[in-house]
Amino acid sequence: MKQGGRQRLRLILILVAAFMVVLDFSIVNVALPSIERELGLTASTVQWVITGYAIAFGGLLVLGGRAADLFGRRRMFIVGLLLFTASSLSGGLAHDPILLISSRVIQGAGAALVAPSALSLITTSFPEGHGRNRALGMYGATASIGFVAGQVLGGVLVQFTSWRAVFLVNVPVGIVAAIMAPRLLADSRGPAGARRLDARGALLITTSMAALVLSVSEVDFTGWRSPVVLGGLALFAICTAAFAVAERRHSDPLLPAALARRPALRTAASLNLLLGLWNGGEMLVLSLYLQQVLRDSPLTTGLVIAPQGVIGFTAGAFGARLARRIGINRVLVLTCATAAAGFLILTRLPVTGHYSPLFTAVMLVGFGTAGTAFGTMVTATDGVPGSEQGVVGGVINTSRQIGAALGAAALPAIAEAGAHSQAVTAGGTSQAMLAAAVAAGLGMLLAGLRLRAGRRSTAGAAVTPLPAKVSAAGPERRCVAVGSATVGPPDRPVAADLSLADGPRQAHE
Repeated sequence: MKQGGRQRLRLILILVAAFMVVLDFSIVNVALPSIERELGLTASTVQWVITGYAIAFGGLLVLGGRAADLFGRRRMFIVGLLLFTASSLSGGLAHDPILLISSRVIQGAGAALVAPSALSLITTSFPEGHGRNRALGMYGATASIGFVAGQVLGGVLVQFTSWRAVFLVNVPVGIVAAIMAPRLLADSRGPAGARRLDARGALLITTSMAALVLSVSEVDFTGWRSPVVLGGLALFAICTAAFAVAERRHSDPLLPAALARRPALRTAASLNLLLGLWNGGEMLVLSLYLQQVLRDSPLTTGLVIAPQGVIGFTAGAFGARLARRIGINRVLVLTCATAAAGFLILTRLPVTGHYSPLFTAVMLVGFGTAGTAFGTMVTATDGVPGSEQGVVGGVINTSRQIGAALGAAALPAIAEAGAHSQAVTAGGTSQAMLAAAVAAGLGMLLAGLRLRAGRRSTAGAAVTPLPAKVSAAGPERRCVAVGSATVGPPDRPVAADLSLADGPRQAHE
């Protein structure tokens, strides 16, 4: 097989795995009412079918990325697939909430191995530039379509079979992907030096995030001043501080200090946190609104939200082309603003009947979400050596999943604050959409600050003539700004962060 064809098959396999991991986050949303009824769960308990997965996924992603760098990205990819598939089977066969929630936690752990391994396999297989950006765009587009496809597929499976099918559907896909991975994927890992994983750091950060999500999810039931909420927030603060101290003292930290200091990674992680918050919470709230307020069937619920995934796939697939034209920072400003506009439209939800601009609103949200996901991946991975791409993949996925866990806990709590009547529930849902709009607006502000900083950096690079002995040979040559980099005479420093350009990106063509 030619190298180009093998590269395409490799990318397809990675995208299938990414699709399955994201699908499993959203496919369960539609099934929650059925799970609640059949297993006799309370609203607060059934929520942990979602948040249990998100906590394990988000808390272990950095560890999974580091393991991929040290022990082999293909190996961790396959181990994660097998773990994910086995727990999907046990979840689909569960007859009590303990087994179901435990299976979801194990699923999250498997996904925490798959996701950073998949992302680092892309970034180490494609050199920096337009080719990698296209692959990352397809990765983001696949995640976007997977998130919404879960709503549609979940609706079909729940309506015509059982909620158990939303778990069992992963089993054949996971088995086939695990069998094909050794044949298509070339194994890669970082330098053969250190082989120590920071297990203590992983335990601390996972405990920290679990405590935070627990606190947020309990606010609606017990109030901010309850011992559970205050204790959870205190545990979150203690574990976060302990993690920071432990990372400084560890010889092979979970998150190397040099990476943590990268402004691009910090910006991308912050944007992904906000993106996860608005996206994870929005899907759950809209699903509950359509089923509980408008009395739609699970299938209709999925179809109503489907345009969000379609337009999201388009945004991800063509994101690289847009970035070449206007620069990745402007893409981030545009996409966050678009998502905010969509959420503002969704604040006008009615008590009965369908809101006519709903399709427009979800498409705006879909474009903004997928475009932001693409932009953060390009921003985070650009200029990072291959030996650290796994941990970067872990960080960027962690921020999104932690945001999704918080969104899945906080936005439904806002929407259900007055669930005594349909009118109040509709009003609460509108308030949740307003909170999502605020999150997207904060993302737009953050991206705008980075765009402004990039302009100042470019403007600060003085236009300096060559030394006299060179410039005498002809017309005076000046430095040429290419995005956020400056290409000029050999004695001038050149910024390496080419992919964060604020304008056309010829450097990567």
